[in-house]
Amino acid sequence: MLTTEILLFILFAYLTGAFPSAVWVGKVFYKIDVREFGSGNAGATNTFRVLGKKAGVPVLIMDIFKGWICVNYILFLTNIPQSADAVFEIQLAFGIAAVIGHLFPIYTGFRGGKGIATLLGLLIGLHAVAALYSILVFVVVFLISKYVSLGSIIASVSFPVIVILILGSTNVSLNLFAFFVPILSLITHQKNIERLLRSKETKITFGKK
Repeated sequence: MLTTEILLFILFAYLTGAFPSAVWVGKVFYKIDVREFGSGNAGATNTFRVLGKKAGVPVLIMDIFKGWICVNYILFLTNIPQSADAVFEIQLAFGIAAVIGHLFPIYTGFRGGKGIATLLGLLIGLHAVAALYSILVFVVVFLISKYVSLGSIIASVSFPVIVILILGSTNVSLNLFAFFVPILSLITHQKNIERLLRSKETKITFGKK
C-alpha cells in the first residue's frame, strides 16, 4: 500500500512541477506567451527578460515553491517510514518528479523551462543550508556578470563541493544527487554556454518589458 501511495504522490509531484507558471502569468496578465520571445524558454529568467520583474518575481517564487512543496508531500503519506534515509530518498523522488514536470510539462506540450528554480526549491526542502550556500554563489556570480545562466551554472557546479567538502555530508543519496545537479544544469544550459562562449548571452538588467 505504501508503494502505491508513494507512486501516486510521485505522479502528483510531476503534475505540480508541470504547472506552467511562466506561460500562465504571461498569457493571463500580459496576453503573451513568453515561449515566443527571448530564449523561448518557459521559465523565470525568460519571464524577467520578456515581461520584466513584475512578472518575473511571481514566476520565480512559484517555480521555487513547486520544488519545495513537492519535497514536503511526504507529510501527507499515511505511513511515513521511520528510517531517516528512507524519508530522504522519498522526498528526493518527489522533488525530482517536480523538476521533471517543470522540464517537460504535460499541460503545455512538454515544452518547459530549465528547471533551476524548481531544483532550488527541491534543495531548500532537502538541505536548506546547502541551498543557501548555492544561492550565495549564484548571487555573487550574477552581480559580477549580470548573467543568470552563468550564475546558475557555477552555483550548480559548486553544489557537490558545498555538500561533500564544506558541509561534510555522509548521506550517500545526497552525495550522489549532488553530482546530478551540475549535470542537469550543464545539459539544460547547453545553448546558454554556447552563447556565453560567443559573448552573445543576454544580460539581465531587470528593466521593463
